[in-house]
Amino acid sequence: MIEAEHVSKRYGAVTALDDVSLQVPAGSVLGLLGHNGAGKSTLVHILSTLLPASGGTARIAGYDVVRQGHQVRQRIGLAGQFASVDEQLSGWDNLVLVARLLGARKSDARRRADELLELFQLTAAAHRPAHGYSGGMRRRLDLCACLVGHPDVLFLDEPTTGLDPASRVGLWQMVETLVREGTTVLLTTQYLQEADRLADSLVVLSDGRVAAAGTPAQLKSEVGQRTATAVLADPADEHRAVRALRDAGLTPTYDPQQHRISAAVVASRELAAVVRILDEAQVEVAELGLGEPTLDDVYLATAVQPPNVEERTR
Repeated sequence: MIEAEHVSKRYGAVTALDDVSLQVPAGSVLGLLGHNGAGKSTLVHILSTLLPASGGTARIAGYDVVRQGHQVRQRIGLAGQFASVDEQLSGWDNLVLVARLLGARKSDARRRADELLELFQLTAAAHRPAHGYSGGMRRRLDLCACLVGHPDVLFLDEPTTGLDPASRVGLWQMVETLVREGTTVLLTTQYLQEADRLADSLVVLSDGRVAAAGTPAQLKSEVGQRTATAVLADPADEHRAVRALRDAGLTPTYDPQQHRISAAVVASRELAAVVRILDEAQVEVAELGLGEPTLDDVYLATAVQPPNVEERTR
């Protein structure tokens, strides 16, 4: 549903995107990660026909974003980083206005507004001016506006920025509902927990280039290691436990504050080996766990941070 092939964007001597390629199958979510200025919003603007690329090609549902922009715009919805609703109008009037601008008959526009307000739990506030909505309510109304035209593809550019945790989780649940119903989503986000929960696949941009791509599980396995952890029942066993694990070929570390010993392992079955080693060394364990690599590990390993202002001026 979304295809980009060798897409580039230049502003004079500045390259915002450099040879970016990606594909998003129908009914799935692609998470686009990267530091501020990595090129995420630029790519979204190109794919949604708001900005021409300097090179490469892009298609939405098979339509070229340049030569067939009208057909593309009929099939997409876009929620930017800030809610774009008219705050002087009520939520209901906002949605009816968008529907009418898209060519719907008056009765159909009203029906669609009612459907979306109910879906996003805004019915009680339907006829209140949008300027009185909370931040979470405005974001939900903005998402309603994107869905008025029944889009096949939805672009969400940092949709939960500034939302409180409860509103953020609520928006995640609504996105999950849309995807189950067949909508394809491209999501840019700074929240790694958000990407981990929603994305079927990930692309990490760094300075306009693709630094990493794959499913969350693939990327975690490539850059991170599982960690076996054991909380010692008796802190006095620290040296014996560390020595036993080292003799077994592991590289343990010890946290004296938590009385926790940790060692990187390749496979989950090695957790049993850690238990056996400590048992043979007569070390009693109060807690045992296996830590998986996280998207934080992926991000820190692949996304190069932009230089600070002082470095740029050197």
